[in-house]
Amino acid sequence: MNQIPNWYVMAGGPSSGKTTLVGEMAKLGYATYPEAVRIIIDREMARGRKLEEIQGTPELQKKVFKLQLENEENAPKDKIVFFDRALPEGIAYCRFYGMDVEEYAPPNWPKFKNRYRKIFFCQQLPFDKDQARIEDAKTANELSRLIRAAYVDLDYEIIDLAPTPNVSDRVKIVLAEIAFDKNQAGG
Repeated sequence: MNQIPNWYVMAGGPSSGKTTLVGEMAKLGYATYPEAVRIIIDREMARGRKLEEIQGTPELQKKVFKLQLENEENAPKDKIVFFDRALPEGIAYCRFYGMDVEEYAPPNWPKFKNRYRKIFFCQQLPFDKDQARIEDAKTANELSRLIRAAYVDLDYEIIDLAPTPNVSDRVKIVLAEIAFDKNQAGG
């Protein structure tokens, strides 16, 4: 039986505090991987493309899946790692934009099961528009619902993190879950 790597995901819709939480885990010395879509959008915008030309396109979804897979292939399996989003969220975005998941996801995407220990699902915070978001609050809530459903469909354990402007409250929950997992593993 394959052992699940010590990988955890900060998941949720746009403007839910995922990136801030991942940043806090990095400050504590944990290995972290940034949100793949953010990297790709920044690269494309640096080339002169507008956000509206990039978001919601099949080209973007393919690039996101590819970069996320590369990140996971390079991530240590024996250390605790936090990902800002993960592969199943690409499924949610394909569904949101009406794209065929089979066409844009990597081959064998149902194998996205058993890749992560737990999913820390960040509930929506008040919506904050930034340079890489074209969504509004209503769209963010719908994406949040679809993202959660993608993880549920793949049978992941989801730990809900209440919407709070105090990131240290969320950090405490994450650290308690990691400690619990270590105790369960006997280490």
